[in-house]
Amino acid sequence: MAHMTSAALPPLASPTVGFDLDMTLIDSRPGIHACFTALAERTGTFIDADLVVTRLGPPLAEELINWFPAEHVAEMGDLYRSMYPTIAIAATPALPGAREAIAAVRAAGGRAIVVTAKYEPNAKLHLEHLGIDADAVIGDLWAEQKAQALREHGAAVYVGDHIGDVRGARTAEALSVGVTTGPCDGDALRAAGADVVLPDLTHFPAWLADYRPVRA
Repeated sequence: MAHMTSAALPPLASPTVGFDLDMTLIDSRPGIHACFTALAERTGTFIDADLVVTRLGPPLAEELINWFPAEHVAEMGDLYRSMYPTIAIAATPALPGAREAIAAVRAAGGRAIVVTAKYEPNAKLHLEHLGIDADAVIGDLWAEQKAQALREHGAAVYVGDHIGDVRGARTAEALSVGVTTGPCDGDALRAAGADVVLPDLTHFPAWLADYRPVRA
């Protein structure tokens, strides 16, 4: 069930809504699993790709430090990102309701932007491959850093699956909508300060339709 706080919420007339990418709009687990497996083979380094995909959200460097010495993390990040387009893009599907959520924002007269910790060129490749047409894509931002882009684009709402997304929304003074399609359950998202928690994006258009008339 959706959970909402009693705090005053921003108006949503002609809204700009921000969306996270990994595990919010796309199920990036298959592609990331394949790319980490390839990185392990390429470097001769053991990487538990099954474990990696249970904790998606933070920047790549925060995962690589678990498998490589600190002095090699930047180099391994560059290698991973160079391998990513040919390995991960085609393997990554949209999550249920992703396209419909973007369409619902547009139908409300708003703009849909994607703000993600993922390397921006690869984020754009995902969206292009899946035919998800965002009004802007801003990458390489994590947690509170996401507030920079949300403020710049005037986002009233930010939708994400991770407590880091909630922190970004709160820092930007945007409404935080959590979805439980990633590593954080509803209790964790609410404890972090999410205003609304939905099971997945298939519930987003109905929530947006109910929310706009009250707040517009």
